Amino acid sequence: MEDCIFCKIVKGDIPSIPVYETETVLAFDDIHPMAPVHTIIIPKEHVATLMDVTAANSGLLTDLTQAVQEVARIKGIERSGFRTVVNTLKDGGQVIFHLHIHVLGGKQLSDDMG
Repeated sequence: MEDCIFCKIVKGDIPSIPVYETETVLAFDDIHPMAPVHTIIIPKEHVATLMDVTAANSGLLTDLTQAVQEVARIKGIERSGFRTVVNTLKDGGQVIFHLHIHVLGGKQLSDDMG
């Protein structure tokens, strides 16, 4: 998608420093972190929302889950714990309409964190 910021990151048009990358997913640190660890994981394929995952592309959910586990290990929060957040559509707080998972950790998270 031409105007999608995450698609531009995948294409290399917008620089990012990968935390983790495979053929299907890319993880990078959020530029506005809400916790000491705040990494975003995206599928390289443009899928706008969780509601747009179909049987044909549902394998990307496995890829995203494996990426969450690897990011937790890389960031050293696999034992202390972390929060994963997927905002979906406007009322769910989704701002960028490219499916993504926030991985938040590195401290005790309060209930009011997104």
